[in-house]
Amino acid sequence: MDQDQNTPGYEKLLQLWPEYTSTVALDELRKREYARLDRLGEVYLDYTGAGLYSERQIQAHHALLEGHLFGNPHSHNPSSQRMTDLVERTRASILSYFNASPDEYVAIFTQNASGALKLVGESYPFSPEASYLLTFDNHNSVNGIREFARAHGAGIHYVPMQLPEMTLDEGQMEASLSPARAGNHLFAYPAQSNFSGVQHSLAWIERAQALGWDVLLDAAAYVPTNRLDLSVHKPEFVTLSFYKMFGYPTGIGCLLARRSVLGKLRRPWFAGGTITVASVQGDRYFMAEGAAAFEDGTVDFLNIPGIEIGLDHMQRADVDLIHTRCACLTGWMIEELGSLHHANGSPAVRIYGPGGRGMRGGTITMNFYDPAGRVVDHHRVEEEAARHRISLRSGCFCNPGGGELALSISKTEIIGCFNQPWVQETSRFTPDDFRLCVDGKGTGAVRVSFGIASNFDDAARFAAFARRFIE
Repeated sequence: MDQDQNTPGYEKLLQLWPEYTSTVALDELRKREYARLDRLGEVYLDYTGAGLYSERQIQAHHALLEGHLFGNPHSHNPSSQRMTDLVERTRASILSYFNASPDEYVAIFTQNASGALKLVGESYPFSPEASYLLTFDNHNSVNGIREFARAHGAGIHYVPMQLPEMTLDEGQMEASLSPARAGNHLFAYPAQSNFSGVQHSLAWIERAQALGWDVLLDAAAYVPTNRLDLSVHKPEFVTLSFYKMFGYPTGIGCLLARRSVLGKLRRPWFAGGTITVASVQGDRYFMAEGAAAFEDGTVDFLNIPGIEIGLDHMQRADVDLIHTRCACLTGWMIEELGSLHHANGSPAVRIYGPGGRGMRGGTITMNFYDPAGRVVDHHRVEEEAARHRISLRSGCFCNPGGGELALSISKTEIIGCFNQPWVQETSRFTPDDFRLCVDGKGTGAVRVSFGIASNFDDAARFAAFARRFIE
């Protein structure tokens, strides 16, 4: 009998989400390739932080390295050419996985998703006539692009979200996007929030483009459990992190960029690998074309083949199946957590974002409260979870806009904190300083997230852990 079927609450899961039974193939996958989870007795609920690699991925990659001689791809010798072929084959596999035409898109290797975002920010033609529009709900690596825009005099504008669902304010979006004046205008938003798990409509891509905007889609939190088809939605830029998709290798991300916009990007420097010719005496350089112009130095060539292996793994597992399972587990978990109340009737848990599983991915962010309505420190929850061998994450997850809105920390409070005399003098401000400054309010939250190897037993163990906070 399957492990899940012996877990209390499983029948309720099937009553609420009967489609869970269609995902049994993932139970077999877990037994074959993620056996360490059950062998170690651990519950992993941090898939938004990092995916888990399968045993087969590691074995396949190591076999490839053991069986061949590979060298730096920037040459034409046999070991180099062998590696060049693998790098280019992996590049083609990435485009194929996302159904992106190689005539329309180019895959550029970066260190991670943040590196891909920085590449866009430093190269985009910001100017006083340009604009940078982004949503409150964004990772700090997207927020950071505003500093490139600010340095070039571009306008910067944030679109707020609607509480309590933490979805985009449609009216504000329409007003902010229309009409775009002449110039270069960049709109950045996440397909899925790394804070709340909210999934923002991909239809905003076409709506923004029709009004003259280039679109940067942060897909890092979305693609591990959702299919992204770039033949249907075609943003100018898509940023990815492969370890978030399938755990291994780390240290490699990707920028998928439409060839039609590469010509407007201007690198602020050149490096080994990015040029065709550079001269010391002539004081000139000539940039390479395509992906090469954006890949500084030597790419992580020995790890890059691991990406193709990981993508093959995702194809075999079936991302649509992963999506269904995570949606079912998320829906059940929200029902369970929402039912937790103290003896005086006050709720023990507050979940941020939509209820149920509509408009959200497999991420649930919450805070625990005592019977008097005081927030339980998120660090304490994470520490308690660790003692129960549960891996989750706490904090604001590098998403300050989402955190500030969810935790009801106002602009006035934040500016008041930043304008304290000692902050002005030292230009230093730590999370502990912030906690003291907004005394009485939470400064972070608790996040659990499901992924490829999740099962009902994982969800049930966290729900049992959550009940420990009921008084």
